[in-house]
Formats: sequence, structure tokens, C-alpha cells
Amino acid sequence: MQVGNQRYLSRKDLPETVPVFPLTGGLLLPLGQLPLNIFEPRYLAMIDQALSGNRLVAMVQPAHHDPTLDVNALTPLSGIGCLGRITSFAETGDGRYLVALTGICRMRLIEEVRTTKPFRSFEIAPFLTDLNAEQQDDTVDRAGLLAAFRAYLDSEGLETEWEHIEQASNLMLVNSLSMMAPFGPAEKQALLEAPDLKTRAELFVAIIEFALAGDPGDRLQ
Repeated sequence: MQVGNQRYLSRKDLPETVPVFPLTGGLLLPLGQLPLNIFEPRYLAMIDQALSGNRLVAMVQPAHHDPTLDVNALTPLSGIGCLGRITSFAETGDGRYLVALTGICRMRLIEEVRTTKPFRSFEIAPFLTDLNAEQQDDTVDRAGLLAAFRAYLDSEGLETEWEHIEQASNLMLVNSLSMMAPFGPAEKQALLEAPDLKTRAELFVAIIEFALAGDPGDRLQ
């Protein structure tokens, strides 16, 4: 898999430990791009370290999917997240960093590494099959996926650039739609943990169909 200027082909291309950015509702998937507005000092330090090294950061949701949760050094984290590479970086002039992470592969948190750094780091076990996720491209029901997404957009009175969507590979389509859709943290974690691209696409469709079948006030937010 090519991400930015780096190729990730096997376990030896990935680190044993990575810094972790815990964020409720933060979903990163292979080859997807996640923009981040970094302002907390501990995460500014994390980005500084990543930029001075391999540019890798792991996105993980807290285990309790509560957006009001105060995430700290003792907060339990979900066991599975996604490793990403910093592929875009800018300073704002007011102390913030604007960063884009591009997903490489999902990974399982194994054990926390105790350091003196203000951010958390973990030993990881990467999902190596994600490095060849393009091979799953032809397993996806692309027509069904697009039909469900179109139905959702129509129900909300929204538009999108269909030309770009139609040009995307199935891998990019499934993962990008999963990341951009306004699902809750639990649904996003379920999409992340789907065993393969076909299952993730089917789950995406099922979540949308469930939402569209319910009360308008209960639709995706």
C-alpha cells in the first residue's frame, strides 16, 4: 500500500509501538483521509514527535462512546483503531496544527507503553491484510452501496459530487463514505471492526436503511 511518500508492504514496514490519539467519533480507515485540528499541548507534542520520526499516529476511540467524556491518561480505549500517516501539515499562527492523516491499516492495541511523554503510546498488532485491501475491491455490491447513499442524501435534501464518487475505487468508496457519513461513535466502531470490505459495505447499507426506516427525528446525526 502506498500512503504519501511511503510504501507499507509488510510487518517490517510498520512500527512496534505508536502514539495514540483517542477521539470519540474519530474514524480512520485504510486510504481514507481524516482532517484534524490539533490544539491541546499533549497532542501538539505528539504531532511534533511523529513529524520528527516516521509520521505515524494511531486513531482510537475511547471504549465508552460518550462525546462529553473527558479523555485522560486513564480513559479505557477501544481495542481496535487505525494507523495513519501524516500526509498534510500546516501551522495556523495561533498555536494550532492542521493535520491530515491517511489511513494505512487497522491495528489492535496490545499493551500501553509507559513513558514520560504527555500522550499515550501502545504496542500494536497491525491487520496486515489491510495492506492488500485493494484485492477485496471486486467483492463489493457497488450499485447497492450507491443506491443507499443516494437515498440518504435525497432524504436529507443534500447533494454531492457524483462524478468524483463514480470515479473512486470500491475500496476508496466504501471507506470514504463510512468516514464521512454522520454515524454515531458505536456505528463507526462497528464499521472499523468489520472483518473485510464487503462486510463493511453491507453494514454501511444496513445502518442507512435502518435510519431511513425509522422516525425522521431519529435519522443519522
